[in-house]
Amino acid sequence: MQIKKIALGVLASGRGSNLQAIIDNIEAGQLDAHIRIVISDVKDACAMQRAAQYGIKTCFIDPKQFKGRENYDQVVAERLKAEGVELVILAGYMRILSSTLVREFPYRIMNIHPALLPAFPGLHVQRKALEYGVKFSGCTVHFVDEGLDTGPIILQAVVPVQDDDNEESLSARILEQEHKLYSRAIQLYSEGRLQIEGRRVRVET
Repeated sequence: MQIKKIALGVLASGRGSNLQAIIDNIEAGQLDAHIRIVISDVKDACAMQRAAQYGIKTCFIDPKQFKGRENYDQVVAERLKAEGVELVILAGYMRILSSTLVREFPYRIMNIHPALLPAFPGLHVQRKALEYGVKFSGCTVHFVDEGLDTGPIILQAVVPVQDDDNEESLSARILEQEHKLYSRAIQLYSEGRLQIEGRRVRVET
């Protein structure tokens, strides 16, 4: 069976380590995808520099030029569609998406969150996990809906919390799993093996 290479659009705000992992997996032939564009809301984001090194088209869209999230997201959506993007990947994107963008790409936006959702949504999640005293943390790839980290869960990876962990050490071990899990989820999408049934995402064999 010939696998289609899915056209990705990546939204990023920061250093772009998950973006780099996706690029590496594409380059290694382990991920059937190609990145059409990387869009950032931060002009000098490291993610943009990473993309440029591989000849990937980049675009800075300045939030200050727009009155609200909806207007901003409409322009982002138009740019993604103009590039033929089929699946939108959030890679350290620090803006909460409005319904405008989510509805333009229904169940075609993925995010990775550094916790085992539905536990610890939002920011500073490793700190929250340690303060709560959990024995296991991890990461979650999910489809994006109109809530905050509430979309249907695609894949999760579990990371044990060690007695001597701090926020930095736990974050580093979770990030290692993020770099593997995100590409795996994208590959499953590329192969047409993700079926959404209500809140459940089933992986077809």
